[in-house]
Amino acid sequence: MTNHPTISLGISEDDLLNCTQCGTCLPVCPTYKIQPNETANPRGRLALMKATQDGILQMSDIASSLDMCLGCRACEVACPSGVNYGHILEQAKEAISSNTNYSMPVKIIRKVFMDTLLPHPKRMKWVKGGLRIYQKSGLQKIVRKSGILKVMPWHMDTFESVLPDVGPMFLHLPSNVTPELKEHSKEKPLIAFFTGCIQDAMFHETNRNTMKLLKASGYPVVVPDGQTCCGAIHAHAGEMDKAKKLAKKNIEMLERVKADYLVNNQGGCGAMMKEYDKLLEHDPQWAERAKEFVKKVKDINEILALVDELPDFKPIHEVITYQDSCHLLNVQGVKVQPRQLIHSIPGVQFEEMVSAGTCCGSAGTYNITHHEHSMEILDAKMLDVQATNATTVVTANPGCLLQMRIGIKRAGLEGKVRAVHIVDLLAEALKEDVKIN
Repeated sequence: MTNHPTISLGISEDDLLNCTQCGTCLPVCPTYKIQPNETANPRGRLALMKATQDGILQMSDIASSLDMCLGCRACEVACPSGVNYGHILEQAKEAISSNTNYSMPVKIIRKVFMDTLLPHPKRMKWVKGGLRIYQKSGLQKIVRKSGILKVMPWHMDTFESVLPDVGPMFLHLPSNVTPELKEHSKEKPLIAFFTGCIQDAMFHETNRNTMKLLKASGYPVVVPDGQTCCGAIHAHAGEMDKAKKLAKKNIEMLERVKADYLVNNQGGCGAMMKEYDKLLEHDPQWAERAKEFVKKVKDINEILALVDELPDFKPIHEVITYQDSCHLLNVQGVKVQPRQLIHSIPGVQFEEMVSAGTCCGSAGTYNITHHEHSMEILDAKMLDVQATNATTVVTANPGCLLQMRIGIKRAGLEGKVRAVHIVDLLAEALKEDVKIN
């Protein structure tokens, strides 16, 4: 066996040795189910990281195995030894990214996506405007009819077919929503709403519905200036320094507005923000500020579950099932609340899905970079969806929502089954229309 110069991945030996190789993680690992070998599960990936730090393997030897991981973090919930796999994986990816000489096209894509667009809400509005023109000008029909999407890279035709209709470019959320509180209710805590970068560009209506639900529940809501991308995509790509910069901007934003809670409707973004304390734990100027920030981060499902009296809902007579967002479930621990909210709608027949807590294969950009693996995971998921006889699949994360829409199309269920964000389902059920501006 060849020994290579020891190159640290930046991971402590204690963290790597916490894994006892017991294999409890194997049954819950989505990639191990489709590729049952040691390099495709958390136990094996940790062993590869250890071998790299010991100089037995090079970073290039383990990059593909780590890149195949969805990052769903189901292994952390299953692990009896408390291995912080997600944190370890990001450290390894940071080291690999720092030592990889990416091709020029990849460098350009990473630069445009992670530096030029995501951190800048105003620039994302131009992306939204471009999509709006594409969808409403007739260009979309021409492009689809031409068949050019089928030869585009990254399975562009698949994703284009499930994009939501985006709103007008300059349609924006109100900066302040102060509801008329019922006389008998106590004053509610002030909510700062985190809009998200991709979420507000592509799912603006879901953001508006989130504010409607908060107002209908009696919460005063502000949409603070100065918020930026949560940094999740940067962290998952190994760009930890950029993720830290974005985290600091969001911490400063929340400190300025002095809100009691920072509420979001995106499982992945919320998970990232709830781990800012880990991200900045070694920064003496930011560690304590990050801890205070994390205490205030709440998913919309969590904050609505705190309401003494939910708004009045009208009946929705549908069979509904729920697909957990991996990061909402495995990182944030939010499982019961979404199901309680769905049950609060009259007329709903709720059917629990067998595999509700396993990844749908979306995983950020995974369904683009590892499309075939992602679709294999999704097709298995859709069999479980069909077993519920559901007419509506509810999710709590935009990536999961698009993935489930792809799954519905692949399963030939269009027109029979729909996928909706839980916020949009609850807003649909509101008895009274709620104006937010």
